[in-house]
Amino acid sequence: MNKLSVNTVFFICTGGIKMKFMLITKKDISLIFFMLLWIFSIVFVIYGSLSSRASAEIRRVPVYSVETSEKQVSLTFNCAWTDEGLGTLLKILRDEDVKCTFFFVGDFASEYPEAVRQIHNEGHETGNHSMHHNDPVKQEFSEIVSDIEVCNNLILSLTGVKPSLYRAPSGSYDNKTLEAAESLGMTAVQWDTDSIDWKDPSAEKIMSRVTEKVTNGSIVLFHLGKENTLEALPGIIKYLKGEGFSLVKTGEMLLTGEVYTDNSGRQHRIK
Repeated sequence: MNKLSVNTVFFICTGGIKMKFMLITKKDISLIFFMLLWIFSIVFVIYGSLSSRASAEIRRVPVYSVETSEKQVSLTFNCAWTDEGLGTLLKILRDEDVKCTFFFVGDFASEYPEAVRQIHNEGHETGNHSMHHNDPVKQEFSEIVSDIEVCNNLILSLTGVKPSLYRAPSGSYDNKTLEAAESLGMTAVQWDTDSIDWKDPSAEKIMSRVTEKVTNGSIVLFHLGKENTLEALPGIIKYLKGEGFSLVKTGEMLLTGEVYTDNSGRQHRIK
């Protein structure tokens, strides 16, 4: 009998107990090895897929809008490069009795301190848009915290008020960006309605984008220094008021107490 044969069977009788043994060939060992390899490959793919899905589920987002039954909208302006047109902008807001939220880059505040003071003195809200407009995703946690703190302290020195709102440069963020802002007691805020005035579209295009997209709790993004924004703004304000919207500062519109932000960035109150 061939001892390496798969079909070779030994019977050993000991104390009336019959035991059965089967010898496995090298060919069978190879087959088993490849079967196990195939199984582990499938498990690895499934595990990787589940891990990726889990990572996506826990990705955090800042506030893009607010879930509210009240007809409120917040107009916001990023101030980064120039104060051109500020006088005209403030006059429009003053004439319409509208208060907005302005997010300052620290470099802007350093170059145009009087602009920051004037905006604050006219009753508008001041927010933090980073010190140097660097991408926080490419920074370490400690660097982001330092960047935000330096800008906060600069704005505080000019206005007497430390910002409570943070807007990431270019809308770029990750979990550590939000955690850095939260570690300083700040709320990270984006927008759900982009006027795209940074692309220099016509005033008509700016107005149509805003009026078609806003809803209760919307946060609208504009930029200081855009001529067509100044042209479009009176019409936008007139439209929103005509639709029954109150135009408020972002901090006033944010919910208080126990809240959460869903995957789309809409802030909700925990019921």
